[in-house]
Amino acid sequence: MTDLPVLRLLLNLRPTPQYQTSLIIKPLIPLILLCPALSVMAESGTPDHQQAQQQQTGTWPSNIAASSSASGLTKQTPTATVLPTIVVTAIRSGRDAFELPASVDRIDTSTIASAGPRVNLSEALVRVPGISVLNRQNYAQDLQISSRGFGARSTFGVRGVRLYTDGIPATMPDGQGQAANFDLESAERLEVLRGPFSALYGNASGGVIQLFTENPQPGQNLEAGVSAGSDGLLRETLKSSGKSGDLSHVLSLSNMEIDGYREHSAAKRQLLNAKLGYDLSPDSSLMLLFNALHMPEAQDPLGLTRSDVNANPKAVAQPALDYNTRKSVDQNQLGAVFKGRMGSGDIQITAYAGTRDVRQFQSIPVAPQNNPNHGGGVIDLDRNYQGMDLRYSTEHSLLNQPLRLTAGISLDQMEEERKGFQNFQVNNGVTTLGILGALKRNETNTASNVDPYIQAEWDVDPQWMLSAGLRSSHVRFKSNDHYMINGTTPANSNPDGNPDDSGSRQFSDLTPVFGALYRYSPDLNLYATAGQSFETPTLNEVAYRNNAVQTAGLNNTVQASSGWHYEAGIKARLAEQLRVNAALFRADVDDEIAVLSNSAGRSVYHNVGKTRRQGAELAIESQPFDNLRLNAALTYLDASYRNRFNLGSSGDAVAAGNQIPGTSKTMAFFEAEWAIQPYLKTALELRHSGKIYVDDRNSDAADSYTIASLRLVAEHSFGPYTLQGLARLDNLTDRNYIGSVIVNESNGRFFEPAQGRNWLLGLKLNRQF
Repeated sequence: MTDLPVLRLLLNLRPTPQYQTSLIIKPLIPLILLCPALSVMAESGTPDHQQAQQQQTGTWPSNIAASSSASGLTKQTPTATVLPTIVVTAIRSGRDAFELPASVDRIDTSTIASAGPRVNLSEALVRVPGISVLNRQNYAQDLQISSRGFGARSTFGVRGVRLYTDGIPATMPDGQGQAANFDLESAERLEVLRGPFSALYGNASGGVIQLFTENPQPGQNLEAGVSAGSDGLLRETLKSSGKSGDLSHVLSLSNMEIDGYREHSAAKRQLLNAKLGYDLSPDSSLMLLFNALHMPEAQDPLGLTRSDVNANPKAVAQPALDYNTRKSVDQNQLGAVFKGRMGSGDIQITAYAGTRDVRQFQSIPVAPQNNPNHGGGVIDLDRNYQGMDLRYSTEHSLLNQPLRLTAGISLDQMEEERKGFQNFQVNNGVTTLGILGALKRNETNTASNVDPYIQAEWDVDPQWMLSAGLRSSHVRFKSNDHYMINGTTPANSNPDGNPDDSGSRQFSDLTPVFGALYRYSPDLNLYATAGQSFETPTLNEVAYRNNAVQTAGLNNTVQASSGWHYEAGIKARLAEQLRVNAALFRADVDDEIAVLSNSAGRSVYHNVGKTRRQGAELAIESQPFDNLRLNAALTYLDASYRNRFNLGSSGDAVAAGNQIPGTSKTMAFFEAEWAIQPYLKTALELRHSGKIYVDDRNSDAADSYTIASLRLVAEHSFGPYTLQGLARLDNLTDRNYIGSVIVNESNGRFFEPAQGRNWLLGLKLNRQF
């Protein structure tokens, strides 16, 4: 096992001085290999272990549990026609999703495993209505994630959608997040919450996406895997999991390399995820979590113009080559979760801390960077973050009917040292591009939030359930500017100066939510919800002010947006073979945040009035025959500006009724899965997206498209070993289409083409001890 390529790559890792934190990965590799052996020694001779050994056979399995940590390519028994109950924790309580007045979906490990190489959330989340996850084919930029249109306008990072891994936020207090550290290899499930109840997660929560690492089963498992695919994709994995007595563990390592579909888009990503559990007593447990991400110099091909796409969709923008655009990331995160009984209720305490280092070389030309106000063409970020969540849940009786209460408080903080450098050097009159140059920006930024919350569910009678929640959010930003030229003279009065951009901002709001669920019959529930949300500008969006109305400090004219969300839906179980969820939704937002101007390296943001996002979602899951399963997810979204507004000094205007860029009016996913044998499944997938406008003016759009995919999943057990295989062929017709757009890109390079026809082959070998 020690000769696995993934181990050789990680053991030979030589991080640069800026990224020494990745060394913490190396000591854990021997631990992964030792865990099964130690556990077997502890368990050998016990009745549970003997029984597990007796159950190992050399026959093809007739049924493999979806929660088994031994199998990422699990499946239901073909002879079973009853669709399973979907239990979720999206609103902070383990409940059947059928009994919740909210749109919430769960994607299990078997679906995650068959959706792709387990690298990006876009692989699996395509089957969730209302959610758009666009793969940029660019690992230097995060996925473009939106929920019912919230988050679509983000040009980088993830905003408008809250992200969590095992209860630890991957979204910072200012609302900016990233999903590169989501370890799909060890994921038990993904949960996706949309609509009004998302507001209970705080700032910038138009939706919530949570990943939960698998819970180990008794016994021990060691798993190694390799995947290869188009465009030089190679991914190697190693995972150990198991439970012995009161101790449990999951340790997962992965290494991914890809040349990229487009020129100058190669990337490497190494990820470690660890979950160690200890049962302190029958009523209490402690879980330790560790996550590490190392991504050295992922190349950035930039977007393409319309003419570039028409000429060659695999091309790279010339500035990307001139400046060698790239991004390096190192992130390490440690967390702990305690669960136990306190009085008549349950208490949960989550605490976490982490570091994130980023260095990104951009393609900003030399001339603009000579402006004293310019922040440079290289971003250098050193961030520390920490926080905790304390939660208490209890059950009581009100008028002789069950009443469930949850109260808690979330405390989160980040502090970053942000610097900017020129992306060139001039020596003896010769200019060299794409290297670290002179300092142009130097500041210390902090963001924090203090958010108490309370939720209640009351079963008024056997047919009616009422839900309510309230969150009080308090968000604070502070920036200390250490880079000034000519003192603190405002830039608008002294063009040769760089002023003091220090300042602070505070935002507060109450976000209530109300819901009612009516149980028309045991298999038909109707519900309606309403709630308020708010979204602060991010630290980047308050960094630069409008000098026409303000002469110092952070931008104090851009305000937080706020909105009311409404949803009405139906959840039906039609016989045992059909499940249908349908919802109508609407969100009216005031003070939507958008770009006012983008010049001299400074993007200034302002509020543009009202927007509306409304539409419908439909999810269908069916098993009409023992060996055939059908799934469909349909979305209609009308996301538009309600007011006319101007785009800074350019004189251009955005008309009322324009579609919010980055959103598609129609999205659809269809899947038909056929179990040829209990150990062999094949499936056809269809995916559709309507056209997506690229900017606020709706000046151009990525065309609509429909693509098809085929997959084959196989599994075979022999003795204590299980061999799993996955084959995929995506974009069967080799269609040229735009996979994502860079919203409001100032150079007109809006388009990021998707892969043509592409293939994936994966193998995993599992050993159960």
